[in-house]
Amino acid sequence: MLDAIRWDTDLIRRYDLAGPRYTSYPTAVQFNSQVGTFDLFHALRDSRKAQRSLSLYVHVPFCANICYYCACNKVITKDRGRALPYLQRLEQEIQLIGCHLDPAQKVEQLHFGGGTPTFLSHDELRQLMAHLRKHFNLLDDDSGDYGIEIDPREADWSTMGLLRELGFNRVSIGLQDLDPVVQRAVNRLQSLEETRAVIDAARTLQFRSINIDLIYGLPKQTPDNFARTVEEVISLQPDRLSVFNYAHLPERFMPQRRINGHDLPSPAQKLEMLQRTIEQLTAAGYRYIGMDHFALPDDELAIAQEEHTLQRNFQGYTTHGHCDLVGLGVSAISQIGDLYCQNSSDLNEYQNTLASAQLATSRGLVCNADDRLRRAVIQQLICNFSLDFAEIEQQFNIDFQGYFGALWPQLQEMAKDGLITLDREQIKVLPAGRLLVRSVCMVFDAYLEQQNRQRFSRVI
Repeated sequence: MLDAIRWDTDLIRRYDLAGPRYTSYPTAVQFNSQVGTFDLFHALRDSRKAQRSLSLYVHVPFCANICYYCACNKVITKDRGRALPYLQRLEQEIQLIGCHLDPAQKVEQLHFGGGTPTFLSHDELRQLMAHLRKHFNLLDDDSGDYGIEIDPREADWSTMGLLRELGFNRVSIGLQDLDPVVQRAVNRLQSLEETRAVIDAARTLQFRSINIDLIYGLPKQTPDNFARTVEEVISLQPDRLSVFNYAHLPERFMPQRRINGHDLPSPAQKLEMLQRTIEQLTAAGYRYIGMDHFALPDDELAIAQEEHTLQRNFQGYTTHGHCDLVGLGVSAISQIGDLYCQNSSDLNEYQNTLASAQLATSRGLVCNADDRLRRAVIQQLICNFSLDFAEIEQQFNIDFQGYFGALWPQLQEMAKDGLITLDREQIKVLPAGRLLVRSVCMVFDAYLEQQNRQRFSRVI
């Protein structure tokens, strides 16, 4: 079993830098408009020939209400009719993509994100799932990981029953904070009772995994009131928890401009929130998986990390990193072999392109040999907190220390500071370095020096 995290305030202050979250390497910042539909068709053909299993991501961008902290691609509207033209184009995209894949390629993982997927009516959800089943090989035996993001204000028992009937067996519930003062400051009023009702329904209907999202660093939050939220959440006993650091970037995300910067907690308060949250969750039996994620010891993510089979992709930590990820919908990202590609993030452009029977691929990247090597290194560090040089050398036919010789002084400095151990055979991220694993990964990022760090959130 992995050692517990060790909190080291001095180390955190030194290495709490702005940097990528490494849901991919290279990151989406490197995507360019040179990649288009032809590259996607080529990658789909390779996937079909190799008969690789699939992971599908479906983006539903609509929300009835704006949450001021949100940085997702979304459309705020009370008009439920806005979904219809979008669904028509989404179904067109499903058909266009599906015909380039083999019906024998199983969909091991499916995830509906947003926005709020349950913005859709029950009939619309039924029709969308039927269309997916028509064009992709969705599993019928409940063995797949089929998840959906839930806003408890938009779901009730009948909704949960429908989702289970349609094949979903995992739910991720947005909560963020339970304090009414904080909720008013971010325009998301959501009671504990609403949240508990959805969780009770999920358990009764035998959904096999429940995740809850929390955010620390929101306006009006204090270490004490956030600790109370965490205690209430622990009492709900979710299988997984995501505890995100709020990144206040109002120049990039317009809704955040409605947040009064003077109401935000100080950096010291944010650190205290995180430290107390880790202590609370650890005492309750949760394991730190990495990158804001916690899970109970019998959860698949915790077991995969124990067995060094955990992976990471655009959906976060996963046990399905071997699958080709096909993104469907506005702004959705695909990762198929060495191709990353993203649909247009503009709703009208997405819909108009598909209306002309063309896919809405707008940008992407094809990994080169160096990208593949560094991706494997970063993946090992961020998932397993360790890196075996011989394994990388054998896989990529390199001498590790020779290839990365220029990075050695930085790694030695990290070893001297107690983030990692470093010898001729491996890197191990120490308990004091686990919260800062992004900083270790950043050493291996060949693109980082060219990038504007203000595009990224801080590590802590």
